[in-house]
Amino acid sequence: MSERERIVALDKRRVWHPYAAMDEYRASDPLVVVRAKGARLFDADGRSYLDANSSWWVASLGHDHPRLVAALKRQADLNCHSALAGMTHPAAAELAEALCRVAPAGLEHVFYSDDGSTAVEVALKLALQYWAQNGRPERRRFVALEDAFHGETLGATAVGGVELFRRPFVGALAGCTHLPSPAGPAGAAGALESLAKVLEAESDRVAALVVEPVVQGAAGMRIHDPAFLRGARELCDAHDVFLVCDEVFTGYGRTGPMWASEHAGIAPDVLCTGKGFSGGMLPMAATLATGRIFAGFLGSRERAFHYGHSFCGNPLGAAVALEVLRVYAEEQILERARGKAERIARAFAGMASLPGVASVRSIGMIGALDLAGDAGYLARSGWRVAEEARRRGAYLRPLGNVIYVTPPLNIPDDELDLLLSIVGESVEAVGRG
Repeated sequence: MSERERIVALDKRRVWHPYAAMDEYRASDPLVVVRAKGARLFDADGRSYLDANSSWWVASLGHDHPRLVAALKRQADLNCHSALAGMTHPAAAELAEALCRVAPAGLEHVFYSDDGSTAVEVALKLALQYWAQNGRPERRRFVALEDAFHGETLGATAVGGVELFRRPFVGALAGCTHLPSPAGPAGAAGALESLAKVLEAESDRVAALVVEPVVQGAAGMRIHDPAFLRGARELCDAHDVFLVCDEVFTGYGRTGPMWASEHAGIAPDVLCTGKGFSGGMLPMAATLATGRIFAGFLGSRERAFHYGHSFCGNPLGAAVALEVLRVYAEEQILERARGKAERIARAFAGMASLPGVASVRSIGMIGALDLAGDAGYLARSGWRVAEEARRRGAYLRPLGNVIYVTPPLNIPDDELDLLLSIVGESVEAVGRG
């Protein structure tokens, strides 16, 4: 038995994989990634694959960025972990200051957690507890979008709008009203009309509106008009409802600017960040809040935010996340990504004429297309394209019938062109049958 065969056998015997029908997985021939560098994954079979989705959208600076590795090593020599309860450490303090400097205006305080799901969970709990102890305890519901995805914890699942992911937990979820998506047939205007009606009727029971700004990622890279965010900000202000922007996927330049909410020129009351926040190196996330929300927890000890994780503000993660911000500034990541975004836009526009393609779209470092036929997360058509792409040297993970790329923002142009070529060839091969 080869080393690769041994690992696969162990894996299939013991590991329960995320978002996987395990009977199907056990019959598959998985990649066994033994090394990752830049935009590439290296398999135990000796081949390399372009990582089209930045390993679930986290490796915004590619894999194994030398500056991030060096920061990790430096911090490991000093302090791998000390709790953030009642004390601090340099990396957590310096990261919070740097993060607030690049955040939308008014976000002044940082609460650390483990990943995007917990960053959203923090936001939901902040909103509920704020209203409970500041004169509006009846505000216990949320408003979100249809087809939204905000994470895996029970709170985050409650505001999610993908029915497949919610269905097993009905009856255990917080109350949430889901609006028509602004990426849907009624557009931003229709979504805003629905939001206005909801807030007019029940704003006295709503703690917060939670949105993925501009792009609903797991819904199939559904892009919507920033006008929805502008209108939502105005309606939330009019009804004194908090606006939570889940920038776990859309932040850190994925849509062009540092934060997707910048497309609308608005600032949320709460912002959630993760994924690219630590450059894909370590599980680390943050939730940013305004001074008003922070002040709502001051006073007696009972008013404190009694919430946290053992690794809250972990020094290794904080040191790497701080270095990520330095790399973004010093290596001009956002500026240099603009030309790459244009390459993606041109390539996907060209794929619109391929057989079997129903529609295409792009924004920033995101390109996506819908395959004709069965739609939805469980559609099989996308996986046939992924199999073709793997044979050609690229790793895709479709969203049902949606084929997309979200490569590292600093992917070399020649590798990006190769990736886009592989996507086009794979889609065409499947479309022609």
